[in-house]
Amino acid sequence: MARAHVEHSLTDSGPDEPIDPEATSVEVSQQVVGRSPWELFWRRFRRDKFAIGGAFIVILIMAIGLLAPVVAGFTHGPNEVHLDRLDSFGIPTGPQSGFPFGVDTAGRDLMVRVFYGARTSLFIAFFATGLASLIGVTLGMLAGFYRGKIDTLISRTIDVVLSLPVLLLSLGLVSACGLSPNGCLGGIIKPGLLLVSYVIALFTWPYLARIVRGQVLSLREKEFIESARSLGSTNRRIMFREILPNVAAPIIVYTTLIIPNNILFEAALSFLGIGVPQETPSWGRQLSDAGPVFTYAWWMMLFPGLFLFFTTLAFNLVGDGLRDALDPRTGG
Repeated sequence: MARAHVEHSLTDSGPDEPIDPEATSVEVSQQVVGRSPWELFWRRFRRDKFAIGGAFIVILIMAIGLLAPVVAGFTHGPNEVHLDRLDSFGIPTGPQSGFPFGVDTAGRDLMVRVFYGARTSLFIAFFATGLASLIGVTLGMLAGFYRGKIDTLISRTIDVVLSLPVLLLSLGLVSACGLSPNGCLGGIIKPGLLLVSYVIALFTWPYLARIVRGQVLSLREKEFIESARSLGSTNRRIMFREILPNVAAPIIVYTTLIIPNNILFEAALSFLGIGVPQETPSWGRQLSDAGPVFTYAWWMMLFPGLFLFFTTLAFNLVGDGLRDALDPRTGG
């Protein structure tokens, strides 16, 4: 298009008129505009209004979690009991002045505990997802790159882990390591946030490993890999300098999509009473506590449920937006 425009301008000029090469180059540069991969990604991502809205909600939830101690400093601590907010029958009271979300069955400020629950859910989600991603990407790249016996061993291990009853084994592992304050494995794994994160990561890494393995199996046969080998690159350099950047997009997308699943996983364990300790606020445990009293203390289920719903929805929206924006087949 730019070339045709220049040729047209040259034919329109008269024979006696001098041609300015600088003006021609400026005219061509105005027609052809190059964009970096980051610019193409952001151009596609910002067109997805749902993904932008999801990102805003994620940032808001993260800010709420980070500012929870500040809110508690101005109001009440997460484990501070207010027996005067229970009626004569010990039933909690609903939203009121000083307690916007009401109180729970123990007389604790529900709003502060919901805000602290955001810290718990996000910490476990990010830590467990990061650990699962590290294991899954490493084993997936090894299986896809070396193939043979290594691929067989890793693939069969993935099949075994995927065939296990996840919830049942999670209940057993968390219960076994949570019975004693010293934890298990000689005190290496203790009850709390890290224990739940380890259990979640243990059962989520195979999904990412399978995706990475399939991508690496395809990429290792490409011409640029053969070119790198001919230049004397080692296997480690090829894996981390040539292959890993090309599988970064699916890794980022799938990692974003399993974060809400891990949040729900932690909520399910806490709902069953074996997740984080009782003194640690968690949305799942708050929903569990609200079950017996839901008919007359609806606020105890409403507010933690809404935060859990919007957090998982927001991460899913962001993951879908990233998948579309990082897809090279999407029009720029």
